Order: sequence, then structure tokens, then C-alpha cells
Amino acid sequence: MDHVGAETFDAQAKPVAIDGVDIPDTLLGLDVGPKTLAKYREVLAKAKTIVWNGPVGVFEFDAFAKGTETVAKLVAEATGNGTITVVGGGDSVAAVNQFGLGSKMSHVSTGGGASLELLEGKKLPGIEVTRGK
Repeated sequence: MDHVGAETFDAQAKPVAIDGVDIPDTLLGLDVGPKTLAKYREVLAKAKTIVWNGPVGVFEFDAFAKGTETVAKLVAEATGNGTITVVGGGDSVAAVNQFGLGSKMSHVSTGGGASLELLEGKKLPGIEVTRGK
């Protein structure tokens, strides 16, 4: 719904609010904006299961970490309220750990792509061999 951008991909870049889905050619989209976070909050509060794969911003840069940190807090809060939460992928794991929230999730795995393939119903060789197939 909205973004936070910058002219350069740099930790010192000046954040620019982008009110809308279109990112101008002169900017890079580096985080989600407040309208998007409000929608995430609304949707995640109702969820019974959350599968999160991928940060929503460049959380490694303080100026562009708010979106990912907010989502991590929302997912942790949902877990505390009984929602089953699965965080998958190396960057997502790094993010929840950076914000001190990894232990507040139901399950955290660096296997993001494999987790998504399993949910899609694809057969994964590492799982199949344990089933003797």
C-alpha cells in the first residue's frame, strides 16, 4: 500500500516516504510504509496460522528495519495468543533473532524455500528418504 524508499542502497541513505504502490524510478523500495503495516496488523491479528518467509524491508539498515521489526513483533504476539507461527528462510531467521524474537515463534527454520515447497505438496528428497520411499 505504501513504501519507504531511498535514492541509494546504503545504510546512511535518507528515507523517503512513498504514499502508494508505485515506486518512482529515482528511488529504491527498501521498506514497507505505515499503511502497509496497519494492514499487516489487521490481518495477522485474525490469523490462526502464520507462515512467514522473507523480511519486508532491508532490516540490516536501521532506517529501513521498522517494517520487518514490526512484523516480527506482530508474529511473536500472535504466537503468544495461540497462533501457530512458522518463520522460514535464512534472512527471516536472522531478522527475528536480531530483534530478540526467535524464541517467541512456534517454529523457526533456515529452510525457507524447502518449507514453501513442502507446503506446495512437492516431494523433498531429504524427507522422502526418511519415509523409506
